[in-house]
Amino acid sequence: MAQHSSFLEVAWLLIRGELPSQEELDGFRDEVTYHTMLHEDYGRFIGALPKNAHPMPVSAAAVGALATFYQEPETAEHVQRSIVRLIAKMPTIAAQSFKHSIGQPAIYPRNDLPYCSNFLHMMFATPCEEFEVDPVVARAVDLLLILHADHEQNCSTSTVRMVGSSMANLFASISSGISALWGELHGGANQRVIEMLEQIRTEEGSADVFLQKAKDRGDTTRLMGFGHRVYKNYDPRAAILKKECRTIIERLGGSSELLDIAMRLEEIALGDSYFIERNLYPNVDFYSGVIFKAIGFPTNMFTVLFTLGRLPGWIAQWCEMRADPSFRIARPRQVYTGATKRSYPKKR
Repeated sequence: MAQHSSFLEVAWLLIRGELPSQEELDGFRDEVTYHTMLHEDYGRFIGALPKNAHPMPVSAAAVGALATFYQEPETAEHVQRSIVRLIAKMPTIAAQSFKHSIGQPAIYPRNDLPYCSNFLHMMFATPCEEFEVDPVVARAVDLLLILHADHEQNCSTSTVRMVGSSMANLFASISSGISALWGELHGGANQRVIEMLEQIRTEEGSADVFLQKAKDRGDTTRLMGFGHRVYKNYDPRAAILKKECRTIIERLGGSSELLDIAMRLEEIALGDSYFIERNLYPNVDFYSGVIFKAIGFPTNMFTVLFTLGRLPGWIAQWCEMRADPSFRIARPRQVYTGATKRSYPKKR
C-alpha cells in the first residue's frame, strides 16, 4: 500500500473493505475536496481558545463541535456524509489550530490541490505571498498517513469503539479517540522521540553515552521509539520511513544531525544483547518524528498528524462495530480485589 496507493485510496479500502475502482476513487476525491471548508463560525470557536493550547485538545474539541453543525438524524446516508466530512475537514481543523497558535490568519482550503498538498498549503502558506507545495514532500506526508492508518485494538481505537457503543455519533466518538491518542504513551511517542534526539544533541552529545544511561536501572533515562506491544521484531513501518528520512532531508537541504543520531541509536541497539533480549527494535514513531521535523512541522503537531492518518481506521472500526448483528453497549467487567466481609463501625 505504501508503495502503490494514496492515502485516500487506503481510506476507502479500510472503510469499504475493497480497493476502489478508478471511477470510485475519483468520485471520493471530489467529494472529500468539496467538504474541506469549515463553517465560518469555526474561526470564532478556535479563536476563543488559548493560543498556547496544545493542538490535540483543540482538534478534539473542534471535531466534537462538528456534531453541533451537522445534527441530521443518523441514517445510513447521514453516516456516509459524516465520514466524508471528517476526512475532508480534519486537515483544515489541524491547520487552523496551528495558525491560531502562531497568530497567523487561517488559510482556506484550495479545491485544485490534492489532499496532502492542500493540507501543507493550509499549514505553511500565508496571504502575503505565493507558496508552492513540493510534490515530494506531499508524497512523504501521504506515505506517513498510510503507515498510521490502522493498527488493530490500540488504546485510541478501543476508545472510539467504546464511546460509539453507547450510540454516540461518529463525531463524538472520533473526538474521544483524539483525546486518547494525545497521551505520550500512545500517539505522543513520536514527539518524545524528537525531544530525546534533541536532548542527545545538546546534552549527552553521543548516542553511545545515552544508551548506557538508558540501560542503567538506577537512571530515569528512557529510550523512546523502540519496542512495540505487537511487533516483537523490527517494525516494518519503521523500515519504510528510515529510507524516506534520507530522501526528505536531502530534498529539503536541511540538517541531518538528528537523523544521524537516530541511525546511530538504531545501529547500537540492534547489536546490543540488552535491547535484543527485550525485543526493543525501532517502531513507527522512531523515524516519523524526524521526517515531520525536517518538513517543518512544530513538535506539538506530530500527534495531530498521527490523528490524520489514524482517522480512516477509527471510522472503519466504528462502522464495523455498528454493523455487527450482535452490537450492544460495551461494558467491561472487573474482578473485585478489595476487602471482603467487614463489620460496620459503631456510631459515636
